[in-house]
Amino acid sequence: MQNLNAHLASYLDHVQALEEANADLEQKIKGWHEKHGPGSCQGLDHDYGRYFSVMEDLKRQIISATNCNASIVLQNDNARLTADDFRLKYENELALHKSLEADINSLHRVLDELTLCTTDLEIQCETLSEELTHLRNNHEEEMKVLQRTAGGNVTVEMNATPGVDLTVVLDNMRAEYEGLAEQNRRDSEVQFNEKSASLQKQISDDAGAATAARNELMELKRNIQTLEIELQSLMAMKHSYERSLAETEGNYCLQLQQTQAQIQMLEEQLQQIRTETEGQKLESEQLLDIQIFLEKEIETYCRLIDGKERACKSGGYKSKDYGSGNVVNQMKDSGKAIVVKKVLEEVDQRSKILTTRLHSLEEKSQSN
Repeated sequence: MQNLNAHLASYLDHVQALEEANADLEQKIKGWHEKHGPGSCQGLDHDYGRYFSVMEDLKRQIISATNCNASIVLQNDNARLTADDFRLKYENELALHKSLEADINSLHRVLDELTLCTTDLEIQCETLSEELTHLRNNHEEEMKVLQRTAGGNVTVEMNATPGVDLTVVLDNMRAEYEGLAEQNRRDSEVQFNEKSASLQKQISDDAGAATAARNELMELKRNIQTLEIELQSLMAMKHSYERSLAETEGNYCLQLQQTQAQIQMLEEQLQQIRTETEGQKLESEQLLDIQIFLEKEIETYCRLIDGKERACKSGGYKSKDYGSGNVVNQMKDSGKAIVVKKVLEEVDQRSKILTTRLHSLEEKSQSN
């Protein structure tokens, strides 16, 4: 009985130590949950609200980066379309410039032809002037010869018909030649004036057209230079946008990789926390099972102690067997029945209880 009480006391101490250890573990688990985030004491539910805010912020950043990227792509497309429009305008202006150059070249050829015609007319005018001068000189010489001839004192009296008056004839001839010369001069002058007027008009028209074409050519050159400058600025803006787009894509790819690494690290931490929580849960369940088992053993010992006391009061007997453990037999005679309860304890060399088993046997005997 004393040995049983000693074992019972050691079991009670063991149970109390386990309860204290269990309470300590529960306190540690509760402190860990309070330290690492809100949740239940059993570690089954967790609140990941702080991670949701970070994820929402990252989503907003990704959406903003996507919108910015789309805006840059749209600006790039607009710049490309504007550059194509300017290129088309440049090609049209270049074709017009070439057409104007061809017209100017044709006008130059016409001007050269007009210059040649003017030179030819001037040569003809000089020839006619020389011819007129030659005719005048001849006329003057003839007049001098006639005057010398008429000025002699030869007197010839002939009984003949009076002849033709040479002076009158010469005067008539001189008047006729002078009229012809004047008529030729007037005709030449009129023809020269007409051709000169038409040439002057054509030259003035060609000069005005050449001036207008030259002004238009200068304006086209200025427009071409302006378009080239705008095209260069647009190309520089395009390259700048492309570099900015590449840098933005690189930055957002890097940020996305960092975010994915953070998410992966948080998932690993979450998995580790779940693993630790599952381990602590399993350990708590094991401790709870041990506690329940020990409570059942305590109840069994209490029943055994109560039965032993009743057996002692009723005048029963007890016996002990020695072998692999202590055996307590309890017999109760009630209505011609025998109830035998055995408690088997395995003890090592240091008198430490290893296992405890309870066997209850009931035997009924017939009356004689």
